[in-house]
Amino acid sequence: MAKVHECKIHILHPTQITVGLIEVSDKCILLASMTKRDRRAFLSEHSIPGVLGPDDRLYITDHHHLALAAWHMKVESAFFFVEAKWSQFGVKKFWREMIKNHWAHPIDRQGEKRPIAEIPSHVSGLCDDIYRSLAAYVRNAGGYEKTPTAYAEFLWADFFRERVVIGSTRADFDRAVRQAYNLARSRKARGLPGYYS
Repeated sequence: MAKVHECKIHILHPTQITVGLIEVSDKCILLASMTKRDRRAFLSEHSIPGVLGPDDRLYITDHHHLALAAWHMKVESAFFFVEAKWSQFGVKKFWREMIKNHWAHPIDRQGEKRPIAEIPSHVSGLCDDIYRSLAAYVRNAGGYEKTPTAYAEFLWADFFRERVVIGSTRADFDRAVRQAYNLARSRKARGLPGYYS
């Protein structure tokens, strides 16, 4: 098992462009409800995977929502483990390897692939894709299984993006979750990671 280290939140570099801000907000509420000691234990149990890149910068490969929530809540540090040490690579080779290993996902809020340069340099630059929140809420409701497939939630977000319209209110979002749940359990979703067959 990889060794877990403590790391300052402000030095973490994302490997994607978007998060679901509703999901981030939920994690902020969760972190705010904890004592400092409990929060530290929670963050230790949910250590963030990362890759050491050029200039020994730490690029996180998962838990972007948690990292952003911790930053919003002014949590100074979290815990991480290193999946690969590629600090010897130049920038171009580093990102080629990240893409090849499914550790980078430069997809914008419309589900379109973008240049690597559009990935923000800090978690605070991550932007909202409401369909990422929708995918998370549907999974949490039992619409599909959590799976180790890399970036599965992006695939579900794209599936819902083409089929579900989300209005501007929280009630609209809750209605969209119910609609998306039914879609996730339908034959139309067959083949997506975590689909209940």
